[in-house]
Amino acid sequence: MTENENVTKAAGVVGGATLLSRIFGFIRDVVTASFFGAGYITDAFFVAFRIPNLLRRLFAEGSLTVSFIPVFTDFLQNRGKKEAFLMARAGLKLLTLILIFVTLAGIIGAPILVKLIAPGFLDEPGKYALTVELTRFMFPFILLVSILAFAMGVLNSLGHFFAPALAPVLLNLSMIVCMFVLVPVLHSPIYGLAWGVLIGGVLQLIFQVPFLIKREFYFWEKSGIFHPGLKRVGILMLPAVLGSAVYQINIFVGTLLASLLPEGSVSYLYYADRLVQFPLGIFAIAASTAVLPSLARQAADGDMASFRDTFSYAMRFISFITIPAMLGLIILREPVVALLFQRGAFDYESTRLTAVALLYYGVGLWGFSAIRVAVSGFYALQDTKTPVVAAIISIAVNIGLCLILMGPLAHGGLALATSLSSMVNLVILLLALRKKIGGIGLAQIGFSIIKTTLNALIMSAVVWCGFFLIFAKLGNSFFILASGVTVCISAGIAVYFGLSKIMKSRELETVLQMIKRKA
Repeated sequence: MTENENVTKAAGVVGGATLLSRIFGFIRDVVTASFFGAGYITDAFFVAFRIPNLLRRLFAEGSLTVSFIPVFTDFLQNRGKKEAFLMARAGLKLLTLILIFVTLAGIIGAPILVKLIAPGFLDEPGKYALTVELTRFMFPFILLVSILAFAMGVLNSLGHFFAPALAPVLLNLSMIVCMFVLVPVLHSPIYGLAWGVLIGGVLQLIFQVPFLIKREFYFWEKSGIFHPGLKRVGILMLPAVLGSAVYQINIFVGTLLASLLPEGSVSYLYYADRLVQFPLGIFAIAASTAVLPSLARQAADGDMASFRDTFSYAMRFISFITIPAMLGLIILREPVVALLFQRGAFDYESTRLTAVALLYYGVGLWGFSAIRVAVSGFYALQDTKTPVVAAIISIAVNIGLCLILMGPLAHGGLALATSLSSMVNLVILLLALRKKIGGIGLAQIGFSIIKTTLNALIMSAVVWCGFFLIFAKLGNSFFILASGVTVCISAGIAVYFGLSKIMKSRELETVLQMIKRKA
């Protein structure tokens, strides 16, 4: 297969596994909303869970993986598997030692972390104390999931994408089971959910071991703690912490400021973000995960013509998928929230306010997605400085917009600020990469986006008419909502792919060629 087909195939594998994970993630959120609603306890849990989760995305999946893969790939290409595995084993030992220290520091410093992330909780001593306790309880999750991210880097570099992408299913299953089994019997029910986080972290890590062994990575073999290649990883990783996690930092800023708004604001943003993470995880993270090893191989070989072609294809492919997803999510935001969450303690007002946040997050979905691919291009070139500069500007823009918009739009303004600042980040990255490698096919990318947007707008009109002119008039029962959302999404997909076929979309043609070849 061509490199573009390799990227598409890998993205399909990751996307399929991630889809399954997101489905179980939504089931988890539905169960959580049913048990706990949106209020005092969920605000405390989501902030406490966000602290190790933010560190995971900053230091593990964010910076560690994208810094490790280019160096590890370079060793594989130019020095052989033996030397590459030696470096990886040394890295695993050093990482484990660092993570033990970080975990202990996080448990001890939990009160300070909560004050920094949710200063508004200080006005409610009970809420603040619960958040600190939950943070301490769940902080070991960062150790487990960071080692998981390291394993993901090794497996992805070796061409295996399925196991790391499927691992989050185990976390979601663990949390769901623990809510049904532990929540009813514990004196403090929310700790049942916290136990699910820790058990899920252990299961995710164990799941990777057979796949590592199958590819002859024996982590028990001898190696030192230090290796020359780790210095290169470290040099790349330090700035990558900021550059690869700008979205999470902006979400964190939103959480911090939301703690100053009326009760439930943190939860509305959380549930809306979870819905945005569904297409973002299936398509954007899948595409960036799939394209990074390919770009790293081409950069290691010095084949910049192929690098530009692969990058251009990845940008066009992610636009082809996420633009219609963005418009569909915006149109169906309230029925989707109602369908997934409106039951038990989660009432109509919670649905309405969550849908407001989803509208403004949804506006930035394409930008969030394209940034992941753009950043992968820089990391494949082992350039982590440029994403940092773009990230700093984006974060500054986000903070300014948050302060301006949170007054008139409340929590919706915080979501909109995140979307607008991400668009600024993307423009800076694309212009910088074009200058760095002498062109990225912006004209080709732009033409593809115009065709995609036109097709997606027609699709959106069909979806809107189908739901609001037909199904919305039949009632708002669960069956009507489920039927309406399912039928309209299915019709929208059929219309969009039909139009793309008529318009001779190259991205669709690549997918169809792969299917035909496999058949």
